Amino acid sequence: MGDFELEVVHCFNRFFAEEGLQGFAYRLKQQKFNMQYVDVLVDSLDPKYYLSVECKSLKGKKVYFTQHFHADKHNVHQVDGISAFMKKTGRRGYLAVEFRPGPGKANEAYLVPWEKVVRAYGTCPGISIDECREEIPLQRSREGYTLLSL
Repeated sequence: MGDFELEVVHCFNRFFAEEGLQGFAYRLKQQKFNMQYVDVLVDSLDPKYYLSVECKSLKGKKVYFTQHFHADKHNVHQVDGISAFMKKTGRRGYLAVEFRPGPGKANEAYLVPWEKVVRAYGTCPGISIDECREEIPLQRSREGYTLLSL
């Protein structure tokens, strides 16, 4: 899976279709000189599915706030910027994180509630794969990742 953001979009849209729910996920393509708050937006009339999703795909067993997130031109850390965006728009948020262990080993992906990301950001250097395993798994299937429930 080369494009994790696109896989997350397909995952959400399959979930909506299979569950008979109204909702649509789409990717925000980054453009030069334009601010991109998050990677994926999910729109729905149901507030439960009105979401913003930041995607990280990495080698290793921990997503670090200094290494895998960035600061904007005003030196605002990405976690703070995304949190402000969610507050302004009323969206709930998730961090979609894919761990790529290397050849011969299966990738793992999870949805981590943004509240947990914010708590961790204030108290530790990152979020480990074991902490992510406590959250919502994205199951691997022939079609890509599958979301069983949210």
